[in-house]
Amino acid sequence: MCHQTVGLLAGEIERRGIATTSVSTLREVTEKVRPPRALMVDYPLGYPLGRPHDAALQTRILRAAFALLSRPGPPPVYAEFDGVEDGTGAAGVGASPAGFSGS
Repeated sequence: MCHQTVGLLAGEIERRGIATTSVSTLREVTEKVRPPRALMVDYPLGYPLGRPHDAALQTRILRAAFALLSRPGPPPVYAEFDGVEDGTGAAGVGASPAGFSGS
C-alpha cells in the first residue's frame, strides 16, 4: 500500500481513538502526510520489513514499530530503525542500517 494512503488512514483511525504505527521507506512522503507514528527504515521500496526470509530482522522491525506506541509526546512521533538489538530481543531506534541487499 502506498505511503500516502497508509498515513491518511492512520490519521483517521487515530481520530477515532485507536492508536496506530507504521513502517516507512520514504521519509519525505511520510513527513508530508504526517501519520501519527512511523518507523523509518533504510530499505528499498517494497521491502519495509527488510530482507525476505529474515524472520529475526522482520521481528525486530515490527517490535521497534510497536514500541513507538509507548513513546511520549503528541503525534507525529517518528524514529529511525537502527537494527541493533538491545538485549531484550527488541531492536533499537536511531541511525538507519546500512548494507541492505534486497535479495
